Amino acid sequence: MSTQKNKKLRIIYAGTPDFAVPALKALIDSDHEVVAVYTQPDRGSGRGRKIKFSPVKQVAVDADIPVEQITSFKEEGALETLASYHADLMIVAAYSLMLPQAVLDMPKYGCLNIHGSLLPRWRGAAPIHRAIQEGDKETGVTIMQMALGLDTGDMLYKISCPIKDTDTGQSIHDQLSADGATALMATLDLLVKNKLAPEVQDDSQSCYAHKLDKKDGEIDWSQSAKKIDRMIRAFDGWPVAFTYMDGKPLRFYMSSVIETTQPNAKVGEVVAESKQGIEIATGKDSVLITRLQVPNKKAMDVQDFLNGRSLLGQVFPS
Repeated sequence: MSTQKNKKLRIIYAGTPDFAVPALKALIDSDHEVVAVYTQPDRGSGRGRKIKFSPVKQVAVDADIPVEQITSFKEEGALETLASYHADLMIVAAYSLMLPQAVLDMPKYGCLNIHGSLLPRWRGAAPIHRAIQEGDKETGVTIMQMALGLDTGDMLYKISCPIKDTDTGQSIHDQLSADGATALMATLDLLVKNKLAPEVQDDSQSCYAHKLDKKDGEIDWSQSAKKIDRMIRAFDGWPVAFTYMDGKPLRFYMSSVIETTQPNAKVGEVVAESKQGIEIATGKDSVLITRLQVPNKKAMDVQDFLNGRSLLGQVFPS
């Protein structure tokens, strides 16, 4: 990549959700020019199915940047439109659309991806959730030169982030979203100074973080408290861990692991409750629930939940 120092790049940005917003804002505030933003088509939300812009589109509209919303680059005229922007670089962050080779090759410096893990550890759609669920001690963000394979391109820049026992999918998401912006700007600085040092990924070290589904959130109480706790914290944003009570889902948002106070309790049994939490017996030790949600109510802390309610003696299905 041969460039001139302090060169101003023409950039196309492709992203959709909140995760992709800080990096786009950083680009808008930089000396580079965001010539277009690609984002997923508008979709209806809420009871009235009111059309709502994606977080990335809203930022682009507010900054008066042209917005393209296609469902595939195979659409008629899609490649011609992309080429018309004469971009030096395309940056992708949680765009949810696969880029064909023709797109990867089009910008002068190719396409970069802001990926929410320390590659090659977690490739795929849900790296943040899987890192917490599997008990990783750290995760991070990787700026990657995109290739045709799934998250297989050369690594250009990384920022690591520890995972604490109190972290959730949302807290790590927010941290990596901010770190992604920092890492991207550092990468662009290296790019324009011709100082990038691409690192090939070791495929043998990779795991596939498959896309989450609602059913992934159902708790198996026969598992250890440690596994259930990690699952609850990993899925706090979506799909949210749940169990069934009277045939309806009871959702859990925050928890911790404690030694069981009732070693002879049934798996899935609520054995104690207080303002500190609701203790549920598992296959090993207990989970202490501190934030939850009953059907048709908002999520609440345990002390609010227990006002006039009790789950003591309830046995949840495994």
